[in-house]
Amino acid sequence: MSSGSGSGNGGAGPARRRVAAASDLHCRPEHGGKMRELVKAVNAEAELLLLCGDLTDRGQPDEAKVLADALSGLTVPCAAVFGNHDLDRGVSADLAKILGDAGVEVLDGDHLILVDDIGVAGVKGFMGGFGSATLQAFGEVSLKAFVQEAVSEALKLEAALSQLDTDRRIVIMHYTPIVETTVGENVEIRAFLGSSRLAAPIDLYGADVVFHGHAHHGALEGRTSNGTPVYNVAMPLLKKLTGRPFLVIDV
Repeated sequence: MSSGSGSGNGGAGPARRRVAAASDLHCRPEHGGKMRELVKAVNAEAELLLLCGDLTDRGQPDEAKVLADALSGLTVPCAAVFGNHDLDRGVSADLAKILGDAGVEVLDGDHLILVDDIGVAGVKGFMGGFGSATLQAFGEVSLKAFVQEAVSEALKLEAALSQLDTDRRIVIMHYTPIVETTVGENVEIRAFLGSSRLAAPIDLYGADVVFHGHAHHGALEGRTSNGTPVYNVAMPLLKKLTGRPFLVIDV
C-alpha cells in the first residue's frame, strides 16, 4: 500500500485501487453544497469511498437525506459504518435505509466485496481503553454492560473478517483500535475513543489497512501490534493536517 498513483504493480498481482476514506462529516441540513463538493472530488480521484461514522450531526433523517442526496452523485462504490452521532436519535435503521437508497452499503458487523478482490469489513466499534489499561467486566451491572458492548463489537468484526475470503481486506470502524491515533487528544478522554479489543480480530485474520474516525484531535496514523496500518480519517483532523476532507491511498 502507498499514497502514490494507482497505476498497478508491474504485473506482480492485481492493480492497486485508489481508496478514499473520510469520517466525522457531521452533515447538517445546510451542508448540501459542501457534501456535493466532497463527492465531486472523490469521483475525480478515487475508485471507492469508505465512510467511518458520524455521517450525520445528530442522527436525524433530514441530515441523512442531505448526505444521501449528495452521495447519489457518486460514480464509485461506497461503504460506511455509523458512529455515535448517527445513533443519537435511535433511528439508525431509517438512516441506513435513506443512505442505502443512495447506493451506500452501511455495514454493522457485515462484509462485502466492493471492487475486484477488495473486501471490506465494518463495525461501529466502541470504547474502553487500550492494552493493560483496558476496562474489565468487574463490578456493577452497568459497568459489565459497558464492557460487553466493546466485546460484542469485537466479536462482530471477527465474524465479518472470518468470512471475508479476498486477497485484499479493508476494515472500517468509527472508534479506534489502537491508542496511537488518539495522541493529541486530552489524555483523560483517550480511553473513550476506542478499544484495543477491536485490534485483536484484525491481527488474527489480517487486513491491509484500517480506517477509523472519532478522534478529531488525534494522530493521523499508527499500526496494530502485528503491523497493520491504521489511519484516523476524521474530517476535522484531515483538514487540519492536509487541508482536505478525505484521505486517498492505494490499496
